[in-house]
Amino acid sequence: MIIQLVLQIALLLWPTLTEASSALAEASLAKPGCPDRCGNVSIPYPFGIGANCCLNDSYSFEIICNKSFTPPKPFITSMNLEVLEISLTEGTVCVNNPVITSNCDNRVNNQVVDLVDTPFYFSDTNNRFTAMGCDNLALINWEGMAIGCVSNCNFTSGDKRCFGINCCQTTIPPTLDFINASFRSIDSNNDDKECKYAFMVDQEWFTNLTDPYAVREMKVVPAVLSWAAVYGMCHTLDADNSNVSDSSLCGTNAYCFNQTYTELCLCDHGYEGNPYFLHGCQDIDECARDDTNRCQMNCENIPGSYKCNCPPGYSPFGPDGSYCYKLKEGNRNVIIIAGTGTGFGILFLLGTWWIIKLVKRRRKIKLHEKFFKRNGGLLLQQQLSLGEGNVEKTKLFSSKELEKATDHFNENRILGQGGQGTVYKGMLVDGTIVAVKKSKLVDESRLEQFINEVVISSQIIHRNIVKLHGCCLETEVPLLVYEFIPNGTLFQYIHDQNEDFPLSWDIRVRIAIEVAGALSYLHSAASVPIYHRDIKSTNILLDDKYRAKVSDFGTSRSIVGDQTHLTTKVQGTFGYLDPEYFRSSQFTEKSDVYSFGVVLVELLTGQKAISSAISEEWRSLAAYFILTMKENRLFDILDARVVKEGGKEEIMLVANLAKRCLNLNGRKRPTMKEVAIELEGIRMPQSIATIQQNFEEVEFAIADLTGSWDAVSTSTSFY
Repeated sequence: MIIQLVLQIALLLWPTLTEASSALAEASLAKPGCPDRCGNVSIPYPFGIGANCCLNDSYSFEIICNKSFTPPKPFITSMNLEVLEISLTEGTVCVNNPVITSNCDNRVNNQVVDLVDTPFYFSDTNNRFTAMGCDNLALINWEGMAIGCVSNCNFTSGDKRCFGINCCQTTIPPTLDFINASFRSIDSNNDDKECKYAFMVDQEWFTNLTDPYAVREMKVVPAVLSWAAVYGMCHTLDADNSNVSDSSLCGTNAYCFNQTYTELCLCDHGYEGNPYFLHGCQDIDECARDDTNRCQMNCENIPGSYKCNCPPGYSPFGPDGSYCYKLKEGNRNVIIIAGTGTGFGILFLLGTWWIIKLVKRRRKIKLHEKFFKRNGGLLLQQQLSLGEGNVEKTKLFSSKELEKATDHFNENRILGQGGQGTVYKGMLVDGTIVAVKKSKLVDESRLEQFINEVVISSQIIHRNIVKLHGCCLETEVPLLVYEFIPNGTLFQYIHDQNEDFPLSWDIRVRIAIEVAGALSYLHSAASVPIYHRDIKSTNILLDDKYRAKVSDFGTSRSIVGDQTHLTTKVQGTFGYLDPEYFRSSQFTEKSDVYSFGVVLVELLTGQKAISSAISEEWRSLAAYFILTMKENRLFDILDARVVKEGGKEEIMLVANLAKRCLNLNGRKRPTMKEVAIELEGIRMPQSIATIQQNFEEVEFAIADLTGSWDAVSTSTSFY
């Protein structure tokens, strides 16, 4: 009997050991007295149909319901884009976004999508910038930098995927709010007047298309806009619109959700509705929904939750009292058995708790093993077994160590974000300050690139190259641990001048020498020659003494034997990319030289590699620099501080060296070793002058000291 009772308890208790999940329906509630739908689209507040129905009567959130369509279609007034769906919980609006075309019959060329001065921007997690057409280099501008992709030609290809042949895609930066696509042909033999397409598109929608090339017949495609962070949806502004006030726009039973680039109101757990109304979040009656409560008999709804009750003659048991056991009156043996059963039940619960803990522990270990294998642990072990360079000294950190070091990857510790992932500042248990690079989700195509960065970085020991401490592979996404470099990137130093430590001519030359020395080491002094393949000012960091440190070896490659080049899919950053590599797909050491030449021109001019400040015809800084050199008007584009502090002869020597590095014929470019030697030679006269001056000061001090000694000797001759 007792055994049967314990088994019955175990069978009843087992469902409580599994977690039930339920999705709360999102309520799309309009402002009282205002329409809540336009056609098939729900319009929740803070949006509204008409100026008096949206947040603070804001023009930005006003919806116009165009009834000339059947059914009617909603449009956002501030952008005149058709609304397809609004999500309060995600803080997003799905809209119909125009397909931008160039030289296509019966299509308007180069339509602009302008979200500036609105609270909206393109979601970098939902959207992809996509281009179609033969030999199509499609670019968009973001903060002075060009972002885009190349769609190559293959008329015989029947492949419907979008991976660079007839169609290409790229991720976008956060808070992108303006699109004015420009189109180019890479092959000079092709006609620039061929029909080309570019568009921002919801990646989930695009992936589900049976034929993605059907987009070429469409004038609009779905794209996702985020609307939370820029506007500050949780808080109002002071009267002068300068500071965020303490008052919250969120109603009762709601809270302000804050993350990077995200701020919006959400209902508390157990509530649903519109969190932007004072009483918009209403209690969910879990008892009325079988999928939101686990009560066996009586369910009682309480604010934000529920509780289970048993009727008279029944006794509750289970972790949350959701099960009821029937009692028999007047049966003392049953009470004894029940008491004994309760004891066994408690023992069973303790045993179950221990088993669950053990299972979770084993599951966690297996999960770590799974992540280790998925993140390339076996590939890394294979590299470690080869024992090349310094790879065997690479430390494998545990996830627990790095979570503690970064305060569980607190967003306040973020140093920077990019296409490869996010970098956090952390402190190890021994007090070492480090930079932890948390990669984006790694698929198989990028796995080799990640392991390559570990292996390449581990082989390098140089004072002007960022040191890799180790990595962690047992987390969902792989982590790299680098030495912490405190003063940001060379790009920031050039374009956001530091008043406390200005970028003088001497510092520019020194940084150029340090970067050239690091690349010379990679090409000709490392145990195995290494091509960096992504030299740019954002990949050059500055330490506490503003010394250059070359970073980011994700796309770097080692060179084996007598190999002189790599034949790869074209990768790199527009503005720094070697045109010869772009045409041939063959990367040589001279391709790094070209990229370094662009950095050298940045140091000379203070301008960006791709800049809207340059004329439309010469967006490329490298091409514009070569033109000014040819027209003998170099000093018109130089940075004012360079002209003021640098000697004309020194400036011309550096400029001519940069010009040689940017030669379109790679064979005519100098090697990085030659570049480093020439730069050292340019700085040498300065060093000699400084040494001469110091020597003269020492001579003067010795003469002065000798005179003083003679005077003292005269008065103390007895001693």
